Amino acid sequence: MTQTNAAGEAAGADASGAVHSPSDKHLPVLVLGALGVVYGDIGTSPIYAFREAMHIRPGAASSDVEILGLLSLIVWALTLTVAVKYVFFVTRADNNGEGGTLSLIALARKTFTHPPAWITGLGIIGAALFFGDAIITPAMSVLSAVEGLEVVAPDLTRFVVPITIVLIIGLFMVQRFGTAKVSIVFGPITGLWFLTLGISGLFHITDYPAVLWALNPLLGVEFVFSHLGIAFVVIGAIFLAVTGAEALYVDLGHFGRKPIVIAWFGMVFPCLLLNYFGQGAFVLKVGVENVESPFFEMQPEWALVPFVVLATAATIIASQAVISGMFSLAQQAIALNMLPRMVVQHTSETQSGQVYMPQINSMLMVGVLLLVVAFRSSGALSHAYGIAVSGVMIVTLMLLVVVMWRNWKWHPLAVIGFGAFFAILDGGFFIANASKLFQGGWVPAVVAGIVAMLMWSWIAGRRRLSEKTRRDEVPLQFLVDNLSKKKPTTVPGTAVFLTSDIEGAPTALLHSLKHYKVLHEQNVILTVRTSASPRVPDDEKVTIDAYNELFSRVIVTFGYMETPNIPKALALGRKLGWKFDIMSTSFFLSRRSLKPGPKTGLLRWWQDRLFTRLARNASDATDYFHIPTGRVVEIGTQVVL
Repeated sequence: MTQTNAAGEAAGADASGAVHSPSDKHLPVLVLGALGVVYGDIGTSPIYAFREAMHIRPGAASSDVEILGLLSLIVWALTLTVAVKYVFFVTRADNNGEGGTLSLIALARKTFTHPPAWITGLGIIGAALFFGDAIITPAMSVLSAVEGLEVVAPDLTRFVVPITIVLIIGLFMVQRFGTAKVSIVFGPITGLWFLTLGISGLFHITDYPAVLWALNPLLGVEFVFSHLGIAFVVIGAIFLAVTGAEALYVDLGHFGRKPIVIAWFGMVFPCLLLNYFGQGAFVLKVGVENVESPFFEMQPEWALVPFVVLATAATIIASQAVISGMFSLAQQAIALNMLPRMVVQHTSETQSGQVYMPQINSMLMVGVLLLVVAFRSSGALSHAYGIAVSGVMIVTLMLLVVVMWRNWKWHPLAVIGFGAFFAILDGGFFIANASKLFQGGWVPAVVAGIVAMLMWSWIAGRRRLSEKTRRDEVPLQFLVDNLSKKKPTTVPGTAVFLTSDIEGAPTALLHSLKHYKVLHEQNVILTVRTSASPRVPDDEKVTIDAYNELFSRVIVTFGYMETPNIPKALALGRKLGWKFDIMSTSFFLSRRSLKPGPKTGLLRWWQDRLFTRLARNASDATDYFHIPTGRVVEIGTQVVL
């Protein structure tokens, strides 16, 4: 989820990093930023959506009626899915201002004393599907734009794939510098793009005003029922027009709902409709049999090259938004213990949301390049596009229904009516895209399946590891009571023992006593928790309870959108009367060496080995929690799963 400097500065943040509601004074800046970040993906759909839908039509004599029917389907898909579902309803389901699938899960879980496992399961599915979408969007968007060269000069066709590869490699290589240095131009370029779309479409509508009959939804319904043999294939192509709608919700926390709504109804929606109508008018005027790529062919010859350049820039921006969103989603999944720790680099000193994850970046780049080389055209790749996005939309709908029922206290009949209507719509899109499973749709399905398997194995492995260590550990209260009766030798300073188990004594503490037979003057049992809220205010981050003069219990709570920084959090304890000095503090960490135990079940056998491999490749806790390496003592233990 990209967060531009302008957007962050305009919104403002307090000491805890919580973003405030934007003031009207900064609204234009936020609207412009939302154009570049939120609508980059959906804004490039006119390049290929109508083209793919048009090529599916059987070529009957009533071609004018068919074109109007296709346009009607696109218009009402945008209206119902984006304008109604996402803008009016989904964006209202914010978790302290934050959006996205994992935020919606946290919001739904709050309403249950014991959250059911299926909610977490939906979170795994939604995150996995988003990853599948993230490798397809850059390939599809950049390929479709570069293919404009074929219209400029057919001899350049053989250079489309190499140019696309170079652009994609360059796009991923600059990620390490952070979006802050390039996002300042995203808004203006995307704003120019939408204006160009609108003006270009309006010019052709004036040549063929009858195209506006496509506003009639009955034309779309008639097309579906009169072409039942290809209806699902057509709906799958129509769905390309709404891909990117999920970004409305994902980037909610960066701009706020008001700028996103204004940008949609003030520029994005009208310009998209004008361009689609313009493409339809152009096709109806020159004849459907004479058009291959209406988006580029309807441009005047003198504007074709600048248009291809602008389209390429717009698709790169759209790809940037998806890549940044993947970084943020992975960061949230790590904080919620759905993925192992990975390196998270902050690329902005002022905006916490701008992160770069080298491992995720490398995996995405390899996946995108493989897709470009394998499919070689946006037309072929369009078969793989849609399954992941439509799946995420279904997950969002299911969680939204829970929020409407349990959070918003809607009447059950209203919840059922809303859910049923959009279940039919989203379900139709998903089935239509699933029909392309063997034509390329298997790609995001396989990617999502692999990611879901990794997340499920990590969650299950952590649970078994926690149960195993809890059985082997000594109750903390028992140890504290014994040490208060028979105090060992003490040394100056503070020792902080990290543990995820509140009841048990940290393994590092037990081994330290066993080998060194000494205690520090102050011993802190530290547990780090992740809140269901995106950010936690500073005055609520730290709680301190003293067992006796030797031991204290400290619980530090971070929001799932925050980066855990233990030294900074502990420094907040000074306000509670705790004297914290990093130079006299040693952090004791237990480094577990995991060994898969002998198991008879095949499922448990491979899952334990996968969890062990993931744990070995996880980022070091010292780096993840930003603890100075010179203050860390690691004590190794071996655990047999």
